[in-house]
This record gives sequence, structure tokens and C-alpha cells, in this order.
Amino acid sequence: ARKRLKPLRTVVAWRGRAEWDQVMVGLYCGDSRLQQEALDRVSAWKSRYGPKMPLAVDCTAELIRCKVLDSSGRLKSHELILSYGLALVRFVNLITERKQKMVSIPLRQLAREVDIPIWVVDLRHELTHGKLPRLALCRKGCDVVLDWLRKTYWSRQLGNNLCEESEDEDEDEEQEGAEENAELDNDAWE
Repeated sequence: ARKRLKPLRTVVAWRGRAEWDQVMVGLYCGDSRLQQEALDRVSAWKSRYGPKMPLAVDCTAELIRCKVLDSSGRLKSHELILSYGLALVRFVNLITERKQKMVSIPLRQLAREVDIPIWVVDLRHELTHGKLPRLALCRKGCDVVLDWLRKTYWSRQLGNNLCEESEDEDEDEEQEGAEENAELDNDAWE
């Protein structure tokens, strides 16, 4: 007689959908106090989950932590650039690393494949190898990356939609984003 196999269970660090949703909303809400609570919860998840923590959750937490520190006014401009810089470098490296094969593939190509704006990869390159960029550019990079994470990871988890926008709003945002990216490409490194 065949034994009936039980469905495989996936163990996760969060208690359930409600906790996941609460953290997701807290991270993206813009209120520093609620963001800090969400960051504390992510830290608890990380202590339970360790190296199995999803990269997107880890990257989101690092970037939100930068925004919380920025809004606190406790860090100097240079310290904020370094904080944002580390989070952005880690994001690009960790997200593109999964697509890296035995043969080295340029980061710009990998970024295109996962729809990360090329100027974010250029920002990562400048942070890693060049002169540190302006704080405003680091903030913009953080916002763009957080939006990318929200759209490609958070809103897809558990069938969730963090932001429901009409198609017209999406088109307007894409147009604005393209104009801003063109601006950043032209004068970002001045």
C-alpha cells in the first residue's frame, strides 16, 4: 500500500500573512516610528531565519533604515552618503549575483534583465570605484530601488498589492521617471 505523502511545508520567520502585511505596510508608510517598528520585526525575522532571509526583505530593510536615519537628523551628509551607498551597492550586487553565470556578465546587462535602471548600476559603480556622489542622488537611488522592490517583490508576495494605481497614473509615473533618469544620466556625476 502506498503511503499518502503529506504536502511539504515551508517554514518562514513571520507568523502569517497578517504579520507580513503589517511589516510591508510599515516599511513603506513613510512614518519613521512605524518604519522603525517594521525594521525591528524584520530584525526578529532575520534572527529566526538567518541566511535564508529573502534578499529583497534584507535589502528593503537596509534602505528603509537609511531613510529613517536620514529623517532623524542625527547623521551628517557624508555619513548618510556612506549609509545609502552601502545599501545601494549591496542591493545591486545581491540582486544581480543570482543571474551571474560561470562567465562574468556585465552588471549593466544583468540589471537590464531584471529591469533595474542602468543609472542605479552606474551609481553603484561610482560608489564602489569613484568619487562619492551627492546625497540627493543617493536618496533618489534609494527611492527608485525601494519602488523596484515594492513592485517586483513585496506586492507579489501572498497575492498582495501595496499600491493600486490606475493605468493613467502608471503611465504618468513612467514618463516622469524617464525624464528624471535622463536628468540623472546627464548631470549625476557633476
